[in-house]
Amino acid sequence: MRSLMAVVVVVALVTGNAHAQSRQPFDEWLADLIAEARTKGYGNDLLAQTLVGLTPLPRVIAADRRQPEAMLSFDEYLRRRVTPERARRGRELAEQHRELLARVREVYGVPPSIVVAIWGLESRFGESSGDVPVFQALATLAWDGRRASFFRGQLYDALSMVDRGYIDAASMKGSWAGAMGQPQFMPSSYLAYAVDFDGDGRRNIWTTPADTFASIANYLAGHGWRADEPWGYEVSVKATVVQRAARTLKRRDSGCRAMRETLGPARLVEWQRVGVHRVDDRGFPKTDANVALVTAGTRHFLVHGNYDAILRYNCSHLYALSVALLADAIDSQ
Repeated sequence: MRSLMAVVVVVALVTGNAHAQSRQPFDEWLADLIAEARTKGYGNDLLAQTLVGLTPLPRVIAADRRQPEAMLSFDEYLRRRVTPERARRGRELAEQHRELLARVREVYGVPPSIVVAIWGLESRFGESSGDVPVFQALATLAWDGRRASFFRGQLYDALSMVDRGYIDAASMKGSWAGAMGQPQFMPSSYLAYAVDFDGDGRRNIWTTPADTFASIANYLAGHGWRADEPWGYEVSVKATVVQRAARTLKRRDSGCRAMRETLGPARLVEWQRVGVHRVDDRGFPKTDANVALVTAGTRHFLVHGNYDAILRYNCSHLYALSVALLADAIDSQ
């Protein structure tokens, strides 16, 4: 009998080969895209700067197939991303930018530690924003087809960014998925949530801390972050309680996959009543809030609505819990 891993590999290869065979040749696809862009009002000079002559990047497709959130265990993911060194550096930078982060919190209600944690995980506190040409990455993924509609939309938003003078095409470099700047915003996120916090006339998420911090906070606030509640708590819970919750609590039928995988929500007092308690032995706040149970590996967490805002940044429990736990570590000393 083949191992489960062997089956997964075979399925992935078969799926990938079938998908590749169904793709339109890239040159034809690109010509159709450029023709469509002209009908949407994008000019020839802009298209010459951004789309004409693009070629697909095989490494982008490879990266899309091996995202760490889908391949690593929770413990391994945390070990790589929530390190003592990253927490220490986060505390240093939170102190260095203390006044700026306080002003951002006053406007958007997002704690400095959450902003700094996202900054640290997305771009290593601004040190690594990516060097992949954004238009080439987005075109590759839009042509590849796995999430074609999403990335095609991102291509048009990227065109709009250049067309409106927010950035020049040659400077648009980022991750393999087309995310840009220190917050690693996709073009649609830039257009909707990037902020000119320092008032210099530019929404500069590439080199300006003020705009970077405010843009991260504005994104979270725009996705429901509440200033008066925490993200959640790590808890101890019996297996029988988890099993009972899985049977009796209605799962969410909307939101991203990670949101639909949570148990609940239910009132915090109900979780307490069945014996759930915090692993740090601190008491729960007195609140009627509804919270949901998230299980990652062998660990469990009760999460408030603010956790959803982090999931909107990246729909993965591994990512969202890494942000939350790194923020806690930054706050801890």
